[in-house]
Amino acid sequence: MTELPTRFHDWFAARGWHVHPHQQEMLDRADAASLLLIAPTGGGKTLAGFLPTLAELAEGGHQGLHTLYISPLKALAADIRRNLGTPIADMDLPVRVEDRTGDTSSHVKRRQRADPPHILLTTPESLALMLSYEDAPRIFAGLKRVIVDEIHALSESKRGDQLMLALARLQTLVPGLRRVGLSATVEDPEGIGRFLARHPDPCEIIHADPGPDPDISMLQTDEAPPWSGGGGKYAIPAVLDQVRRHRTTLIFHNTRAQAEIFFHELWLANEDALPIGIHHGSLAREQREKIEAAMVRGDLRAIVCTGSLDLGIDWGDVDLVIQIGAPKNVKRLVQRIGRANHRYNAPSKALLVPANRFEIVECVAALQAVRERDLDGDPRGPGPRDVLCQHILISAAAGPFDADDLYAEVTSAGAYAGLSRAAFDDCLDFVATGGYALRAYDRWQRLVQRDGQWQLRDPRASRRIRMNIGTIQDSDLLKVKMRGRGGAPLGEIEEGFAATLTPGDTFLMGGRVVRYESLREMTVEVTRRADKPPKIATFMGTKFATSTQLSQRILSMFRQDGWPELPGHTAEWLALQRDRSKLPEADRLLIESFPHDGREHTCVYGFAGRNAMQTLGLLLTARMEEMGLHPMGFVSTDYAVLIWGLDRLEDPAPLFQAENLRNAFETWLAGNAVMKRTFKASAVIAGLVDRTASPGQRKTGKQATFSADILYDTLRRYDPDHLMLQITREEALKGLVDFGRIEEMLARTSGRIDHVTLPRVTPLAAPLFLEAGRVPVEGAATERLLEEEAERLMETAGLDTLEPAPSRWRVPY
Repeated sequence: MTELPTRFHDWFAARGWHVHPHQQEMLDRADAASLLLIAPTGGGKTLAGFLPTLAELAEGGHQGLHTLYISPLKALAADIRRNLGTPIADMDLPVRVEDRTGDTSSHVKRRQRADPPHILLTTPESLALMLSYEDAPRIFAGLKRVIVDEIHALSESKRGDQLMLALARLQTLVPGLRRVGLSATVEDPEGIGRFLARHPDPCEIIHADPGPDPDISMLQTDEAPPWSGGGGKYAIPAVLDQVRRHRTTLIFHNTRAQAEIFFHELWLANEDALPIGIHHGSLAREQREKIEAAMVRGDLRAIVCTGSLDLGIDWGDVDLVIQIGAPKNVKRLVQRIGRANHRYNAPSKALLVPANRFEIVECVAALQAVRERDLDGDPRGPGPRDVLCQHILISAAAGPFDADDLYAEVTSAGAYAGLSRAAFDDCLDFVATGGYALRAYDRWQRLVQRDGQWQLRDPRASRRIRMNIGTIQDSDLLKVKMRGRGGAPLGEIEEGFAATLTPGDTFLMGGRVVRYESLREMTVEVTRRADKPPKIATFMGTKFATSTQLSQRILSMFRQDGWPELPGHTAEWLALQRDRSKLPEADRLLIESFPHDGREHTCVYGFAGRNAMQTLGLLLTARMEEMGLHPMGFVSTDYAVLIWGLDRLEDPAPLFQAENLRNAFETWLAGNAVMKRTFKASAVIAGLVDRTASPGQRKTGKQATFSADILYDTLRRYDPDHLMLQITREEALKGLVDFGRIEEMLARTSGRIDHVTLPRVTPLAAPLFLEAGRVPVEGAATERLLEEEAERLMETAGLDTLEPAPSRWRVPY
């Protein structure tokens, strides 16, 4: 067993602490090439990750950078710096710790390159930027260890893919580099281990004692949840009561818009003037830092928040977490629960607030999964090629490279282990020339090969490459600030929302109602003269879809004879559905047909998640139009799509033949705006379209979209097999449209359809009539309705018996 230095033992003892078994094990296995620690929130996993580093540095004598700490959040890096400062100062360790993020000033970044600290806390983007400099070998020469915190969060995004390519480069520079991953919520430890380790090396995994089960239940409210909606307004009196009973409460929402609405309503009901704040990613940095500082001081009783506080930031004395709306994902729920009672072997306390009646069922399913420690998560696919293209550009900015060496390096990153040499060469050719259709344009002639080495054709291009590093997609956002010289920044809203505003309109920003006054130099200027109800600002915050595993749990619940775990009103609702129609089953597809309000309705219970069900609605209405069924529109949720039109669906089987749906999807996707949006995102990452043209000047959303749209149309016409179009298709399939979930639904039900024809609306379908987000279908139904209306008008006017006028006649007014 590796002994801690005496001063470390004394420091632990002075606080009444002892080294946890998993912390000791991290010390004992500190020389492992790759080591993954899975420990509960509050279990000291961050200190466990740093203990070997601090023990080594305590001996003194190390020059330059020793340990690199990577986190997904800038704020998390700053939080770790504060927490590390205590033991370093208390034990008088000869250790310098600094952070480097997008908020770090340029002169500090220059100093860090010249004189790196012992421990550098940074983000994937800042690491990629550091690796793009010619002096990267010198900066990282003494590096011993990389710690990747909240690795589960990074593994789910392109930021993680970029980070693993960066670690592959670091491993080339420092062959003996040791990798450490830290996480509290991992559904597939072996999969995360493969993601972290250098391929094909194994990753050692340490499982800490998971601690006690969380104290988690549904919030009891006097008023039952509404039949539809997602705001949770009905529960505000009960939420305020819980806030009064606890020291600090985090109130999580799934979207930023919902957080804004809830905060506004909460504040209006806050008769006791309890100090309450709001925190989400669209608020100005100054606003977020103000809330964070108040949390640290313990000045706030509650914080309405989104995913911006999901991860392991230890701010304030949080003793309760409230989740508004179904969590959609068990792993995310566990992560959020862990924000409460941030202490080892103390249960976290959390309450779930279903936003509507169906979400009660989903919340109960999620509670069961948490108690059984059954986390969900989708398997990782191959590494995205747009990220690889950016990595090739970063490598070129750092200096000449050999293609064989770079291919070997890239395929040592787990996500790219299966990348073929041909696929790599396609990416290299695209980066070098722009591809077949673009190689005639000088701006995309970026690399040349000299003496067997690839290098930048113009060394000055490295500056442009560095300005465009990163995989986080900026939505088309405009700054919002108070009007007047030196007006305080409030945050950002989407460009499309800003375009709908006229002077005098009001909207919510940071929980306050502000009035739009003008748009000046791409900044929305507002005042506090709020004299009418607010519009709701639109934010690009993630819209979660219910996970496959959680959907399967809900379907399993439907098979029960009764539901004692559900509130009486919800159990009665499901029993009524079973009595009048059927309840959906996991291996069968339930389709209901019934008339309502003069229209024929079809309800399909696919349980494939919101994006997939939205796509399914588009595909089915297109197929119904071809079949002459005159669809007029649809609305979708995570579990069903409701279609209405003029004619009854007699036989749904032809609609759900896999080949027919696939063909309909291909036709729809080819001409849909989804492809252009996806192309723009991937083109920016791959370096085809710049997000930043010159220092301090980012393109507006319209400018970037205009450039990307022209390129997309050009490539479709002249080079339909261009690499960027291949990438776009891959990204669209697994992103906005989620067609894979539709195929999973078809495979799960395998043609087994229960088509139930009924005389009226069914209990399970009824809430869909109240859902927002209806999508109209413009087609033959519109013409038919106009013709029928014309006939009724003529009949009313007594003109129905007249002979129709010859087509050449003109009817006078």
